[in-house]
Amino acid sequence: MDIMKWVFRGCAALTIVAISVIGFFIIFNGLSFFTHTSLWSFLTGQYWLPSGEIFGIFPMLVSSFFATLGSVTIGILIGVSTAIVLVELLPAKLASILSKMIDLLAGIPSVIYGFFGLMVIVPLIKNNLGGSGLSLLAVIIILTFMILPTIIRMTEVSLKAVPREYKEGAYALGATRLQYIFKVQLRSAKSGIIAGIMLAIGRALGETMAVMLVAGNAVIIPENILSAVRTVTANIAMEMSYASGVHEQALFATGLVLFAIIIGINILMQWIVRRLDRG
Repeated sequence: MDIMKWVFRGCAALTIVAISVIGFFIIFNGLSFFTHTSLWSFLTGQYWLPSGEIFGIFPMLVSSFFATLGSVTIGILIGVSTAIVLVELLPAKLASILSKMIDLLAGIPSVIYGFFGLMVIVPLIKNNLGGSGLSLLAVIIILTFMILPTIIRMTEVSLKAVPREYKEGAYALGATRLQYIFKVQLRSAKSGIIAGIMLAIGRALGETMAVMLVAGNAVIIPENILSAVRTVTANIAMEMSYASGVHEQALFATGLVLFAIIIGINILMQWIVRRLDRG
């Protein structure tokens, strides 16, 4: 028993060390860029021209924000609804089969999602809505597919963890099945559901390969959902292989900004969970 305690503590310590090393590496390589360009100019600049040493990531931040917001919003609606159906409405055997099929989606490589988007989603958008098809809409659709398994699985596990006594007590007080689901079960499982949403946001915000294939990679502020876009992560992946000097520092600074955003989102979601628990 003592050995397993040390094993678990070692795993936890290894995780903390890994995150600290990654954070230190990004900070060390990214901070030096701000002697060339101020943080404000970097965040609000609308032009990314490495050849002229002009670096502004505002269009990419906007694109990443809308892509993440759109995909997570749709993912929450579909994912939570699917989990409710699996846990409460379908027969246990059928629900188990469907749940395993959904889990398979989580194992599909990102590049396969991107290839599917490029070959199927992009032509559908082009033929039915116009434009080139490489667009913010295509990014949102692909990211929604990618985050659904996470939201569904976390919500499903959280709903199943609600004590059966809650259900019996709700029915004893005259609640209908829907009243129990929405007024008792979802509220009791909110911490796990929010944890799943946090993971989904991280996946959507950090996705690179699939987004590169369907976004169009234009460094512009999207005028509408059919506009070609470039996200923050896609920009780093596309240019890091040949970047040097100030250009390379700018990409590390971009990663530093993304790192700070993800930490901020996690802190915000944890605060929301604590507020809900106190409520």
